[in-house]
Amino acid sequence: MNETVASTHPHLSDPKRQEELQHINLQLAALGQPTCEVEDNQQYLKIADSLLKNYSQQRRLLAKYRCPADQRIQDFLNSYLHENGIEGSIHLPGETFVLDRKGLGRELSLPFLQNEFRSAYIDSYRVQQGVLHNPRNDRRTTKGVFHIVAGGLPVPADKNEVPVPVYTALLREALSPPDELLRLPFTSAQQEAAKLWVSLLMRPIVCPQIGDDMPVKTMETRFFAPGGLVANLDFVESIFGNAGDPFLPENDAALDIDQWTGHTGCIILAPHLVNCRKKDLGLPHVKGASERQRRDGMCWQQEDELYNDGKPFKLVCRNMQGVIVTLIADNYFGYSKKEIKSQISYSANLFGGCEEEHAGGALAFPRAILGEIYLPHTDTDPRYGFDNLCRNLAPLIEHKDEGYAVDKNHPAIIYIPSSAQINIQQQHISWLHDGKTQTLKLLIDHTYVYPNGFKVHMERHPNAPSWRLIGTHPEGTFCHKPSTVSGGGKSEISKSIAGAVISGAVFVDDFDKDMDIVADIFERDYSDRFRDPDRNGKDQRPLLSNKRTLGSAIKLLTPSVTEYSDAYNHWLEHIPQHILALVLMIKRFYKEEWGQNWREHFSVDLVNSYPGNELKYHGRKLIASYLRVGFDTNGAWRVFKLRQDFSASEKVQLEDDITASTVVPVHYLNELNPAYKNLCVKLVENCEQSFFQRPDDAIHRGMDLQTEQDLATANNFISNFQPLTPQDA
Repeated sequence: MNETVASTHPHLSDPKRQEELQHINLQLAALGQPTCEVEDNQQYLKIADSLLKNYSQQRRLLAKYRCPADQRIQDFLNSYLHENGIEGSIHLPGETFVLDRKGLGRELSLPFLQNEFRSAYIDSYRVQQGVLHNPRNDRRTTKGVFHIVAGGLPVPADKNEVPVPVYTALLREALSPPDELLRLPFTSAQQEAAKLWVSLLMRPIVCPQIGDDMPVKTMETRFFAPGGLVANLDFVESIFGNAGDPFLPENDAALDIDQWTGHTGCIILAPHLVNCRKKDLGLPHVKGASERQRRDGMCWQQEDELYNDGKPFKLVCRNMQGVIVTLIADNYFGYSKKEIKSQISYSANLFGGCEEEHAGGALAFPRAILGEIYLPHTDTDPRYGFDNLCRNLAPLIEHKDEGYAVDKNHPAIIYIPSSAQINIQQQHISWLHDGKTQTLKLLIDHTYVYPNGFKVHMERHPNAPSWRLIGTHPEGTFCHKPSTVSGGGKSEISKSIAGAVISGAVFVDDFDKDMDIVADIFERDYSDRFRDPDRNGKDQRPLLSNKRTLGSAIKLLTPSVTEYSDAYNHWLEHIPQHILALVLMIKRFYKEEWGQNWREHFSVDLVNSYPGNELKYHGRKLIASYLRVGFDTNGAWRVFKLRQDFSASEKVQLEDDITASTVVPVHYLNELNPAYKNLCVKLVENCEQSFFQRPDDAIHRGMDLQTEQDLATANNFISNFQPLTPQDA
């Protein structure tokens, strides 16, 4: 047993894991395969012995029986071959270890009670964060990969066309893998290992649900892998889910008249096909080959030439019947996922009215730094009153007599009235309730929610010893990036920009001169700024007033053609940018008790008896935020100053790679935003239950904070990383 098992292996006393291990053993025994001693007491196997023998006898009598999905695939293949002049028949694997529940594939992909599995095709490890699988190939190229069988739908000019007899030979070879490839990792450490096929049924989404009357449409996909490549099934199951036991009637897509598109996919992993010789498969000599066969490499000059030059490939067989079968001569995980994507696209094209998109997307909630004091708007929508909030959320919250509420499931979420003012300087939240001023202590790691959904929390500056309030808007924007080529930035949409924000000093040009200009801006009368004369003279709040938030100050100093007069806009446009940044920085730290003496709280150092340029507050250097965007021609960072209230949006990733979409008239849908007058809308639904991403930027600490957080959790599926032992650490 590996000496590090105790620190990385899932605990054997976990009832759920015990159930999984017993389920695995029962299925292995039913298939006549060696089992593992997962516990001292294997009484359950003795009890089930007669049932297992009875089951084995029935399986022998039904050796030619296939589950409904497999029968559809097998019938298609034999019909296809017969139509193209091939005699004989093809039989899909009959007795396979069926992954009929999610999680079995992960358990099977590593030896029981050990942390490593190695073969000619993959190196696997059990690590603290889950499992790590490193296939022999990590390919990103598609050159020479796509092969399509002749005799069905037309083969595009950029794909390799494979003669049907050659495909038949490859298919027969794929279904006869070497024993080493069939060896199941779960039992590989014992003297007698199980050698068998593993299979999985999936129902990936093809068309989104439309209203209440048109349910989501899915296809069925069967995935077969030799036991040694069960990690690939764990991988695709993590992304597309598990549709259960294909032998059970409730999982038969043909009986699902509401949701099945009528299309069936099949994928067979066969990495050993790269060792097949062209001549043995029946490909012609170059002298007897057609022009396309010579162009596609479907011929040979030397008798020992390997098919596709011994490189991995995917071979697809399909026609208009709605069944598509793919052989993958590699166990690179990306090919497994991309082939299911291609099959979804095939089903969408045949089904009609929908399409599969290579898309990315995220729901983005805008955020802003509110400074140290937040004063809510007084003209809030009456529909969003605190009483309505309490009625709507009554089962989920605990209402307090003081006029606020606490979430029952998440006590760090506090619901506060619309009039509540939040003040970091006084470290409390205050509001009027029944004629009395109520206060609540302002706490870190708590989120305060207004009745309209606006959220506020307190956060420390990442590079300065100061705290600020962060506000998150209640309504997000769904950012959908459709029809995107590889490398087009799909997953980047969902990543926070916070990793690209850096901190630097706040600079002044001439301290005394700049402060004089700032004083003039603070002392200006802003009540006459409006284009509408009826609004002038009413807003008497000074810029430094606590009744004016940081966001209000930024709005005040931002030109607006529709709201402000031409003269005021002209004045704003002539304020230098470094002065504007200085104004907002002082506003950010201003305290009411300073009165007009704000200037004495800021300074610069004397450098060689001359005033320096770095602004300081009470003797400490002030920090501003800058956005780092690429490099210039000399290799230096391109950096841009951010607004004083900038905070990266909060994002929820909704798409990463595979999306099903459809376009429908608006009368099919209810409660659409009345601001949009579109006659039709596009509905999109992500086809993936979990995302498989390349965290390229994560090699730079802090550049991809979400990946750092995700990789630190447990039960991850990780690929193409170097495993580190405690000694390495």
